[in-house]
Amino acid sequence: MSENSFQKSLNQKKTASDRKNKVKDSTSVITVRIDEELNYNIDKLKKKLGISKADLIRNYLELSKFIIKQKSSIKSLNDRDCIIIKRSFFRKLIDTLEEVDQMELGIKTARFINDIARLQGKIENIEYKLDLCEQLGFFPKLIDEDKYILFAKKFGSKKFSEAFVYKLINHDPKSKYNTRYTDETIESNKSLRTQYKKEINPAEERSASHYAFEFAKLLELPEE
Repeated sequence: MSENSFQKSLNQKKTASDRKNKVKDSTSVITVRIDEELNYNIDKLKKKLGISKADLIRNYLELSKFIIKQKSSIKSLNDRDCIIIKRSFFRKLIDTLEEVDQMELGIKTARFINDIARLQGKIENIEYKLDLCEQLGFFPKLIDEDKYILFAKKFGSKKFSEAFVYKLINHDPKSKYNTRYTDETIESNKSLRTQYKKEINPAEERSASHYAFEFAKLLELPEE
């Protein structure tokens, strides 16, 4: 082995050792006593998901970053009572509303996310808000190679999602989504259509199964 190859091997081992020590330094060990019924349920669930018990428990603990589980309730980090419903049922509820009401609901839903982010000191952190949306079951976090944020169409109707994304990104109270942007009005009003294309500008070519917008892009791709 040449001297250069030997030195390179040493450097690689040192890097791996440093990384391992860094992981150890940034983690903690906790011990919790649980009853047999809960232990049995955890064992059943880990087998169903095909993961270790440690990974299963770790996944549940990760949720504490996004929700509060009390003895008899689930709360958001801004202390709002929450319930769990099927996403398809939520989508059906949205579809029963008129377009303007869909937009208003989208704006209110985005404000809910922004309120939590603000309390956590992360109102400018779109990555955190996307993680929060994913953890709450809204939609998977997905960013394409050109830094466009992709929002699953299963999340909600076009106008609900459009208003939600606009307010999620433009959280300043002075930034208001124009609820006149109904499909019918945009089609019949040339001036409003021009304004819509300038302000919203859907990037429809990005994905057939996702919504994307020119204003909803990351400045930098997240690091691996």
